[in-house]
Amino acid sequence: MTISEISILLPLAQGTGGGGGLGQFLPIILLFVGMWFLIIAPQRKRQKTHDKMLTELQTGDEIITSGGVYGTITNVKEDRFVVRIADSTKIELGKGFVANKVAPAEA
Repeated sequence: MTISEISILLPLAQGTGGGGGLGQFLPIILLFVGMWFLIIAPQRKRQKTHDKMLTELQTGDEIITSGGVYGTITNVKEDRFVVRIADSTKIELGKGFVANKVAPAEA
């Protein structure tokens, strides 16, 4: 087959236009489903595990803040933690600024 024959037969194989409906929206729907599984669902899972970690924090736990400061929780308040970052230095830190709980060092 030559290129000219293929170019003549291609529109016939695809059918004539005029159809619409769900066929036009199918790529958009598939794109949204793909974005859900690749972006939104994993982010929601990470957020749930972070929220669970925040509720389980208690006095004496070592943490790292989102700014990279290591400290030990000395007091838990309703919306913030009091964190000791040095021998005589304590700061109050909003709960949302705790990045991770530091695993205790094994000796």
